[in-house]
Amino acid sequence: MLERDATLPSGAGPLLDWVSQNSGAFIAGAVSVVLILVLAVVARVVVGRVITHVIKRMVSSRERISNGVRNAVNKAAAPTGARQQARADTISSVLRSLASFVIFGVAIVMVLGEFGINLGPILASAGVVGLAIGFGAQGLVQDFLSGIFMMAEDQYGVGDVVDVGEAVGTVEEVGLRITKIRDLDGGLWYVRNGEIARVCNMNQDWANAVVELPLAHTVDVAWAETVIERSVTEFANSPEHESQLLETPTVAGVVGISNGAVTVRTIAKTRPGEQWAVGRALRSHLKSSLDREGIDVAYPVPQIAPT
Repeated sequence: MLERDATLPSGAGPLLDWVSQNSGAFIAGAVSVVLILVLAVVARVVVGRVITHVIKRMVSSRERISNGVRNAVNKAAAPTGARQQARADTISSVLRSLASFVIFGVAIVMVLGEFGINLGPILASAGVVGLAIGFGAQGLVQDFLSGIFMMAEDQYGVGDVVDVGEAVGTVEEVGLRITKIRDLDGGLWYVRNGEIARVCNMNQDWANAVVELPLAHTVDVAWAETVIERSVTEFANSPEHESQLLETPTVAGVVGISNGAVTVRTIAKTRPGEQWAVGRALRSHLKSSLDREGIDVAYPVPQIAPT
């Protein structure tokens, strides 16, 4: 026990005795608190590096698989490295923030325990509050989880043309809660990720430009198909369009006969995102070839009611 100083007030004696008796506990508690905080920081750093490494490995593995698929279809372009890096950074950031919340939350609870605070009521209250928030924010949690999986699976990215139901257009922003889609009329759609049940991505791997030609019913179909095949070969070999195509367009044949028209279908396999431009150019080229050979397109046949 510390010796009392005669110059100290008489009321200071019990305080000194109490400090003397509990100094060991104070030191042990301070050491425990510091150790808990240091371990929490170290755990956060280690977990953060592990998350970053795992996400990068996952994204790079998926990119290699996608590149293999793209190489199988000749000249299709692989996705840019910037897009893959953005995916990895976003997912890693979210998971690191979640890890920080869990690790430092546990550390704070342990520190409070070191100060002798009864944690039972606090944990019970936190559980009730968390349950209430969980019920009230189900949609937000669903949006968040859907956004994570969409990014991890690379379902779509900025610049892709997608169909997610009512919203069809170009993706302008992909977030964890919403996706922004600009439609053909210029309208900007804010779509909650949790409400997206299916996605049609028109910019992945490759695409088809489908051109259907309604020819007059009097046309010699065999001759017309010969002219069309020659025309699409010329189109595929043109320097302007050769880089947009993955292979020479094919003539699928007659796909419909109705209202005085014989419909012949042509399919061109293109790079992703090029199908619309190729389709427009191919229609124009085929029309010129048909006109040059004197092959008529169909005209609607008026329906005459029987008298």
